[in-house]
Amino acid sequence: MTGRARLDDHNPFPPAWRERWRTAEERIALAGYGDMVTDAYRAAAGALAMSAGPALAIRLAKTVSLAAIRSGRRAACLVPEAALETSARYRQPEDMDLWVAQVEEVLRKAPESALALLENMGRIVGALPPFAFHAFVRAGLASRAAGSGQASAFFALETPEALRMLGGTPGSTGFATLRGQLRPYMTALWGLCPPIAEPPPDAPEAMRRRPGLGGGGVRMPSSYPGFPPEEARLLYRAALAHIGAHRRHTRTLFPAKGLKPLQIALVSLIEDARVERLAALEMPGLARLWNRFHVARPEGPPLAIALMARLSRALADPAYEDPHGFVAKGRALFEEAFQNDRHDQQLSRRIGGLLGNDIGQMRLQFDPKTYVVQPAYRDDNLGIWDFGPQDDQAPIEMEAMLEGARIEQQQGEDGRREQGDAGESAAGRLVTPNDEDAYPRFRYPEFDPVAGQYRPDWCTVREYPVRPGPPALVRALEEARSDIVDRLSSMIRASRVSRQQRVRGQMEGDFLDVDASISAQIARRAGDLPDNRVYGRHERRARDMSVLLLIDCSRSTTDRLPDGSSTVLEMERLSTAFLARAMTGLDDPFAIAGFASNGREDVRYMRVKDFGQPFDRPALGRLAGLTGDFSTRLGAVLRHAGRDLARQRSYRRLLLVVTDGEPSDIDVDDPAHLAGDARMAVRELRREGLDVFCITLGSNSASSAPQIFGRRQTLCLDSVNRLPTVLPGIYLSLKS
Repeated sequence: MTGRARLDDHNPFPPAWRERWRTAEERIALAGYGDMVTDAYRAAAGALAMSAGPALAIRLAKTVSLAAIRSGRRAACLVPEAALETSARYRQPEDMDLWVAQVEEVLRKAPESALALLENMGRIVGALPPFAFHAFVRAGLASRAAGSGQASAFFALETPEALRMLGGTPGSTGFATLRGQLRPYMTALWGLCPPIAEPPPDAPEAMRRRPGLGGGGVRMPSSYPGFPPEEARLLYRAALAHIGAHRRHTRTLFPAKGLKPLQIALVSLIEDARVERLAALEMPGLARLWNRFHVARPEGPPLAIALMARLSRALADPAYEDPHGFVAKGRALFEEAFQNDRHDQQLSRRIGGLLGNDIGQMRLQFDPKTYVVQPAYRDDNLGIWDFGPQDDQAPIEMEAMLEGARIEQQQGEDGRREQGDAGESAAGRLVTPNDEDAYPRFRYPEFDPVAGQYRPDWCTVREYPVRPGPPALVRALEEARSDIVDRLSSMIRASRVSRQQRVRGQMEGDFLDVDASISAQIARRAGDLPDNRVYGRHERRARDMSVLLLIDCSRSTTDRLPDGSSTVLEMERLSTAFLARAMTGLDDPFAIAGFASNGREDVRYMRVKDFGQPFDRPALGRLAGLTGDFSTRLGAVLRHAGRDLARQRSYRRLLLVVTDGEPSDIDVDDPAHLAGDARMAVRELRREGLDVFCITLGSNSASSAPQIFGRRQTLCLDSVNRLPTVLPGIYLSLKS
């Protein structure tokens, strides 16, 4: 009996659908793909109609046909099998519709990779919900830009990024799987809602194995190898509960200056115990959650790391007994200090110093490079220490947080290798304009709004030199419209963007001047005429602000404005020259840079003027030398510019973006992706205390700018004559 006869005997299709199904089946057979393809579709169609509905089973014929044409018979045979396997997990019709659409997108854009995707479909859909599968496919298609075969390797689950998105090793419960649960858990437990992300794949081993906090966010491991799924789920919760306890009870950073790595590790251990004890007093269930992961035992050789793990358990578990004198002393010191003043953070500093001396007297070796905080849920403690701006004695290698940059090693002019980090770069050294490899390069993540997570080290920002423009253009920028410069100077001079100062001895004000009031009362009782200036008020008497002007130099800026008077780039250069000349006369610190992009591996950043440099004729020459070309990948540029601006010590720090178009690039098909990443970059900078505003040029300015920067932080400028009327809105908002 043939497969068709068996299906006709028990046909799951409703009568209205049977003829359409037979037509779909015959279309595959008549196309000549072979009996193997036809039989594969026929065998799966009935079961798929019962599980996912007849409409999807019939639509799948088109997908099978597309797979046969684009990727071959083997891929076409796997499509029905993959659909059946997926329908067992994706129960909603809209989820299966999305799945079919994503498979067809791979068949159209990367047919050579479709076979790898279909062969691994069971593992992929078993680890990812429908929306995450969509993000997984997008990430795989985006990996094609890295080179031939990268998409196939991604869908074959042979790349680190693919494994991270699946949550680590097969059968594990990793960060990608639990991401949607962790932030609500943190909010419910502590009332906190920080960004939570994974470390980049090339981060130091210690950072990838333990959670961490700092920079306003939380870093979580991609997975906890060796732990079964339920234990891994509890580990993530225990880690967030512990980090929340630090955020609540570790009020100030411990200064690391003068301390040895062992002392830093021991002070951190005591502080971990203190904040956990305080948290458990509020929520006793946390103690049970944490204690299940303390596995140290009172036996084995007396190694420094082993004794520290045993002390951690002794401080957390009252029922734990340990005969070693070091553990007993640490427990006694902690209990006494905690009972005296549990909120005294310095007890951790005192006890850690004493215990460090004891380990030194026992001559036990401690290697900070191999030390990993125990138990597994505890963070690496880098977020509770102040290592200073130039400290290189941190116990564990320091690395920029996920929202920061990682500068790659560069070849110096003297032939030696130079290396910087997020806080210190080689951007100021001379480069050879024709030697692209000599340009300083910085790696930044990119946020995928569909997946709701970062792609670590996804973009490369290169700092290109700027050749001076023609002397005639330099003179024009130097001499043009002095009346506008004067008006801008007056407006900026009148602004008072600074910290409020308490001004005392006023006739009226916001508060009573206590000293003046006492003096007036004394004078009145002594029979003298009192001074009525007994009030005070808050005033801003100066400016304390740094500004970084970021100029869009993409190809679209070479278009002319609607009135035909000039190009967008000419208007950008002129507006920037006016602002720069006005701020130069007032000694306000400012910097200027241009940007464009040619794919994610070549995001171009052109320094026109750095903070601390004069705005002189060479700087004007570089401004005049900016030309319009390539695209607008805004997110990476915002992160790079924000990194420079964050170093300034001003009261307010303003990043002012001047652009004409919405984000776009040659390797991104969906403009909403880059707009979402730029919006996340703006949020990151504002969390760091930076003000970010956008001036859009022309009447056809990008519609996505208000969504990226916010409606109140976006202003439209259609003529340089309006600059003195537009700019005060920005300065007024900075006063609030």
